[in-house]
Amino acid sequence: MAIYDTEEEQLEALKKWWQDNGTSTIVGLAAGIAVIMGWNYWQEHKKDQANQASAVYDQLLKAAGSEQKEPVDKLAKKLQEQYAGSNYAAYAGLFQAKIKVESGDLASAKDILKKIAEGSDKELSNIAKLRLAKLMLATGDFEQGLKIVNSVDQSEASKFSDNYDELTGDLYVGLDRLDEARTAYQKALKNGYQSPLLQLKIDDLTAPEKIEAKK
Repeated sequence: MAIYDTEEEQLEALKKWWQDNGTSTIVGLAAGIAVIMGWNYWQEHKKDQANQASAVYDQLLKAAGSEQKEPVDKLAKKLQEQYAGSNYAAYAGLFQAKIKVESGDLASAKDILKKIAEGSDKELSNIAKLRLAKLMLATGDFEQGLKIVNSVDQSEASKFSDNYDELTGDLYVGLDRLDEARTAYQKALKNGYQSPLLQLKIDDLTAPEKIEAKK
């Protein structure tokens, strides 16, 4: 560091430094303040968006609880259009798909569930895949249903693995692949999955006439 003998020398040095660096210092300071303000604004904006989405989702839950299908559909669309990046939009889609199924619009229900299944939230994706595969089963799209089930990473879907096992068995039955169906059902049973029909399905596949028909 330079040492100056007089205050005048110190003042001249300060003036020179300011002439050389003053503009960049001001610009850097202003940029830093702008970044901080921008970050704070973005955080507040996200918070406000989340609160607004939550309020709309609460309305949807109330409408779903009283089985008001049209308001559920409208509120779900609002969440998907205005808060597309939130989990509220995806959860709303699950309700929306349900009312589409109840209304007999299975094609729209499939489209909604496919979009949720492709999302980044693994748990929501697994729920959507499970429901989508059930729709495939109901409409006779057994091969497509199996593809959906097989696309699930079981290490990330442990909460639903037993459900998937039973559903896999149902899809194999639809394809008349009875040995594979029995294996899937027994896997679900071995894992402790509680289903009132599971044992009946296994018994049906092991009935003498089923075994004879398979030969």
